[in-house]
Amino acid sequence: MMSGAEDREAGGGPAAPSAALPGPAAAAAAAGGPGEAGGGGGGADEAGSLHGGARPHAEAGADPDAPPKKRLRAAGTGAGGPEGAAGSVKLEERLYSVLCCTVCLDLPKASVYQCTNGHLMCAGCFIHLLADARLKEEQATCPNCRCEISKSLCCRNLAVEKAVSELPSECGFCMQQFPRSLLERHQKEECQDRVTQCKYKRIGCPWQGPYHELTVHEAECTHPTKTGNELMEILDEMDQTRKKEMQLYNSIFSLLSFEKIGYTEVQFRPYRTDDFITRLYYETPRLTVLNQTWVLKARVNDSERNPNLSCKRTLSFQLILKSKINSPMECSFLLLEGPYDDVKIRPVIYHFVFSNESNETDYMALPILDSVECNKLLAAKNINLRLFIFQIQK
Repeated sequence: MMSGAEDREAGGGPAAPSAALPGPAAAAAAAGGPGEAGGGGGGADEAGSLHGGARPHAEAGADPDAPPKKRLRAAGTGAGGPEGAAGSVKLEERLYSVLCCTVCLDLPKASVYQCTNGHLMCAGCFIHLLADARLKEEQATCPNCRCEISKSLCCRNLAVEKAVSELPSECGFCMQQFPRSLLERHQKEECQDRVTQCKYKRIGCPWQGPYHELTVHEAECTHPTKTGNELMEILDEMDQTRKKEMQLYNSIFSLLSFEKIGYTEVQFRPYRTDDFITRLYYETPRLTVLNQTWVLKARVNDSERNPNLSCKRTLSFQLILKSKINSPMECSFLLLEGPYDDVKIRPVIYHFVFSNESNETDYMALPILDSVECNKLLAAKNINLRLFIFQIQK
């Protein structure tokens, strides 16, 4: 009978490592043997735990009576697994991707519209889609599901609007987080880093800076000590701007004193030209003002070929006298927003002398503020404005 040493010599070397391990670890090592030979993932992990420094973790993972080490393993799984990846993303960031506009992929700042399938669009993109469809003579569709959209088919989603208003947003000045519903007031009235101007701006001080530096600047500002001659130059420039504004108001008040004044509500309706490439234009039904028959026409971007490809959009209009007159008729006229529209129009007074030979004005720019206001008009079914005509009698 051989001794233990002779047995080891007969076996050709030291005993296998699994023989020296306790029960659970030995079972794990035995299970890892074939896996190592076959290149399996489980066996490789166990081999790494035996030869590397992670052996205690492997033993703890197999031992059900080691709660602290189990907690360590659970923490490692949560950090690397899919559940941990989802948990590491803030709720606000996940809601951002859910509540954002499907067109611009940004959180809506005001109204939120949804198509019949529930896809969200901010007010600006919704109006832009309708305006583009009007220019291309197409039916507007949702960019996600291609269902038809219009002001009658889509509705506002008040729940999303309220949810978005409560999401945090970063102040552009102090970089702090505030609910979106409070951000505007914070940036205008409360933020100490908001950009402000010197109170002596009216006498020419060009300083702009953060609000918390305003008091120091005003105490050191040199403009209050300027001489009268220096201030007169600044005040002259301000007077020129003020005169232009006052000239408009004085002209309107002067026109209101005329004997013959007429006004009416006008409705521009969309039409298409008969060209090979049709173009959008607007025209009103015939209307009667000052006992004469008139028609208004309007066009987009001065009838350029593809206005839908342009970011800048404008509307221009002309006034046409349809009835025959015995003598030239000198008139002043202007267009203002109608009683049921929210479009912003700056009043501009136009003058023209109508006759039987010259009964159409040139196309004149409709004095709307910007392309956003133009898109509002294009997205509407009709454009509703108010026309004033003042007859000048000599």
